[in-house]
Amino acid sequence: MAEAHQARVHVAVEEMVQSLERDHIRVMQGRMFKCSADCCDRSTDSMSVVHRCIERCQTPMAQAQGQVTSELEKFQDRLTRCTMHCNDKAKDLFDSGAKEPAVRSLMEGCVGSCVDDHINLIPSMTRRIKDNLDSIQQ
Repeated sequence: MAEAHQARVHVAVEEMVQSLERDHIRVMQGRMFKCSADCCDRSTDSMSVVHRCIERCQTPMAQAQGQVTSELEKFQDRLTRCTMHCNDKAKDLFDSGAKEPAVRSLMEGCVGSCVDDHINLIPSMTRRIKDNLDSIQQ
């Protein structure tokens, strides 16, 4: 992907991740740390009971991280497939005898469309992630 297109996707995804972290993940982390601290305050419990308690506290955060990672991987896979389709179209055009400027122009336009389409998917992906995060039992 051309650097400018790559930068646009990176900025859009980074803004989404920062928003999720600020509005959802931090709150979940706070709950996880408070819960874990409460486990450690139970002085009569055995070490194994305290460890299990802490693990239970960490479960929602691990689920949240897994869901965010999964959505980002799916997004990346879809974007990669789209750009690979552009590569195939460019190769076919080149193989048919087109000159490099025409192939380059096709590639630039195709990749630009992929980026635009995928940036437009970010709001719905963000809503889906937020809904999933909200559904995790704390």
